[in-house]
Amino acid sequence: MTGQPTPPAAEAAEPSRNPRADRFVIPLLLVSAFIVILNETIMGVALPALNRDLGISVDTGQWLTSAFMLVMAVVIPVTGYLLQRFHIRQVFITAMSLFSLGTLICFLAPGFSVLLMGRIVQASGTAIMMPLLMTTVLNMVPADRRGRTMGNISIVMSVAPAVGPTISGLILNVLDWRWLFGLVLPIALGGLLLGALFIRNVTEPRAASIDVPSVLVSAMAFGGLVYGFSSLGKAAGADPVIPPWATIAVGAVALVVFVSRQLRLQRGDRALLDLRVFRSRQFSISIGLVGVSFMALFGTLILLPVYMQYVLGLDTLATGLVMLPGGLVMGLLAPFVGRLYDRVGPRPLVIPGSALVSVVLWTMVFVFGTDTDPAVVVATHVVMSIGLGLMFTPLLTGALGSLDKKLYSHGSAVVGTIQQVAGAAGTATFTTVMTATAAGLAAGGMGEVAAQAAGINTAFTIGAVMSVLAFGATFFVRRVATAPEEAPAH
Repeated sequence: MTGQPTPPAAEAAEPSRNPRADRFVIPLLLVSAFIVILNETIMGVALPALNRDLGISVDTGQWLTSAFMLVMAVVIPVTGYLLQRFHIRQVFITAMSLFSLGTLICFLAPGFSVLLMGRIVQASGTAIMMPLLMTTVLNMVPADRRGRTMGNISIVMSVAPAVGPTISGLILNVLDWRWLFGLVLPIALGGLLLGALFIRNVTEPRAASIDVPSVLVSAMAFGGLVYGFSSLGKAAGADPVIPPWATIAVGAVALVVFVSRQLRLQRGDRALLDLRVFRSRQFSISIGLVGVSFMALFGTLILLPVYMQYVLGLDTLATGLVMLPGGLVMGLLAPFVGRLYDRVGPRPLVIPGSALVSVVLWTMVFVFGTDTDPAVVVATHVVMSIGLGLMFTPLLTGALGSLDKKLYSHGSAVVGTIQQVAGAAGTATFTTVMTATAAGLAAGGMGEVAAQAAGINTAFTIGAVMSVLAFGATFFVRRVATAPEEAPAH
């Protein structure tokens, strides 16, 4: 992103906007966001093949996912500034250029170091896409039609992580791991080209300086939390050089410093991440529920494959196929949920959705065992996906729609940050509880499979208890009043 924000006079001199071209902007952003988020989740299944092919240890290979998450956690808080300072078109071209370049580097990588560098470049582009998409929707779509558009965003958020492992398994069955990137590259380049042709500027950038100390403290805070949480499960039974709890503690202290600095800077509209978004009660409650939901989603996505492979004895491909229906159902449901939100508001959707998630988690606690039929696993995962699908669109639409227009970019950045931290925390919580419980029972003489099943059962119990608390919070969600000034930007 080079150059200065376009001054008002220059903007007036631009060619008149083309409504037909504008109709392609949000679909193009949706497809682009789907591709970059899909890429975030395909690496897990590929790691064993990568480790063998590159001759690296499991711990070393894990950095291909850990580094990606760390870069996401560091870059996302900065997107609030980027989306205020630059035109949406500039930000999109930068994001897709970074992602395409990173994908090319990964495809051509001769070894681990270059592959890791490519993943870092990919992540820097990926981190920008979701806040960019949400901010564009808030600026282009009138409030009374945002639900259906945010429903499409929920497809990106839910389906991409769900189908990523399945697609990865299918590709690896017939092609080399490099084609995980080679098949994505032409799609990414096509999106970049179409974006350069069709995306118009729908925001008014303003002069702003970036607070470098805030960036550094933000990196320590969110990077430390995400890395610490991500390391918890891996550290179980091992003796890591840096204990995960120490990294989490450093991240927590840095977060306190970061929040304190933003509260001071936002008085002069100079905050890197403006925390006045939390003055909206609707935003605070909704984002809290989104955080808990993402903990449940990512924790479940981690535990169910472990359960199916180590307890039920399914292979990798079968496990991916078992997980696929839930993700597809959530994606198919999202547009309908969006339309319903526009008609009836959030509570008639969020309350039953949260109840379904809670019922499913308690069902997993009492039903899942060493001889459970895989069909039961598919059914419970589908029902849970329906519950989460009923929650995500109303919560995100209501949360962001409750903000003043000048805070849209910061609200979008907060949503992305919460997703990363909550996902890492959910994965860590479920994995650590499972591992610790299973190890303790195995040491006491229980069989390995039975101990693993019991550990998973205990982890699901933690999730079920959390879901009850989340269900109680759903009754405080309210419908956001439609502001008359929130008209389309074109």
